[in-house]
Amino acid sequence: MLFYNSQLKILARNLRKNMTNTEKFLWSRLRMKQLKNKQFYRQKIIGNYIIDFYCQSSKFVIELDGGQHFENNKTIEDRKRDEYLRNLGLKILRFPDNEVFRNTNVVLQLIYENL
Repeated sequence: MLFYNSQLKILARNLRKNMTNTEKFLWSRLRMKQLKNKQFYRQKIIGNYIIDFYCQSSKFVIELDGGQHFENNKTIEDRKRDEYLRNLGLKILRFPDNEVFRNTNVVLQLIYENL
């Protein structure tokens, strides 16, 4: 069982209720075990972070990056988050939001290959 900060539960619940268009789009292709019959969770708390999508059985994280992720401070924060998650033995894939829409089949194939 992975440690999680229980104080983030309300925020994670709100993020699930108010997903971005990109998150909704990708979630429609991940939910209900559509890829390799694997269960994904959305806005999953791991440590002090809320992860966009998580597949527990494959120890696999998917992060979607909107424009704010390409600013200097956010890039540093993302690297720290990725390092923390990798130290837990998790695999991580990051996709820019526009890539999910522009190359959906490529994104889904990369996710499939990493499950």
